[in-house]
Amino acid sequence: MPSLPEPWTVPPHHGPDNRDGRPPSPGSRDGLWRAPAAVVTGFLLGLLATLMVEVVGHAFGSSLTHPSPAVLLVGNYVFDLAFVLAALYFSRPGRAPDPGELGFRRTRLSRAAAAFALGAIAYYLGSLAYAAATNPHASDRLPSDLGINRYTAALIAATVFVCVFAPICEELFFRGFLFGTLMRMRVRIGRLQLGPWLAAAIVAALFGLAHVGSAPAAYLLPLGFLGFVLCLIRWRTGSIYPCIALHSLNNCVALGVQRGWSVGVVLGLIAGSWAAIGLLSGPFARRAAPAGAL
Repeated sequence: MPSLPEPWTVPPHHGPDNRDGRPPSPGSRDGLWRAPAAVVTGFLLGLLATLMVEVVGHAFGSSLTHPSPAVLLVGNYVFDLAFVLAALYFSRPGRAPDPGELGFRRTRLSRAAAAFALGAIAYYLGSLAYAAATNPHASDRLPSDLGINRYTAALIAATVFVCVFAPICEELFFRGFLFGTLMRMRVRIGRLQLGPWLAAAIVAALFGLAHVGSAPAAYLLPLGFLGFVLCLIRWRTGSIYPCIALHSLNNCVALGVQRGWSVGVVLGLIAGSWAAIGLLSGPFARRAAPAGAL
């Protein structure tokens, strides 16, 4: 496996970030408001959209207190989509979003493969150590709540959501927009200069919190660690494609283990999910970022 290159550093400026086209000064805080605004907007918009789905579902017989699997499934789709819309808007307010700035960039296969492999090893070794230390017994109820045990259509729709849709949407928001935005800032938090490690820790914490309710509390810390690892992959490669691939692989494995699928079925699910991700996101790929850019 080829070794990773030295970590990319943030250059003095990355394009004309100011609204008037001037590059920001080295100490500029231009865009500082966009990260928290996008988090709040995505969350509130997601809640509103989910509530609207539940109200419409109630008109067709679904319970408001215990929504049907179909309503829950649609609600999960629109909730993730709300964060995508927030990222697209706040990435460049008033202008068309740039897929390259959101991490949809080509990267060398050797670099992507090395970062992917090292990230996967770090995450799974960390998860095994966490499981050995805490011995968690909780299981993820989300797939079952979506009705995959009762309906074939629900199984297909939930699998697409878990293995394809959620990895694309969540990586676009957390690693593409949020981590990229924090990395372009020139700010200090107390005595700490905001850099890749601190930015990754902030995004990891938010990524773990975003799964409250959909994942057992015992798994929130490993999910936060996964979010941290994915940020470092984004930093080392300049692309979110390896992040999406690892996110999808993890979800495929988790779903396969919960369902008791064979290794062959899980491998087929991973391959099919990656192919679907490539078809959906590939057209947005831009040229590789120059050295020193994120």
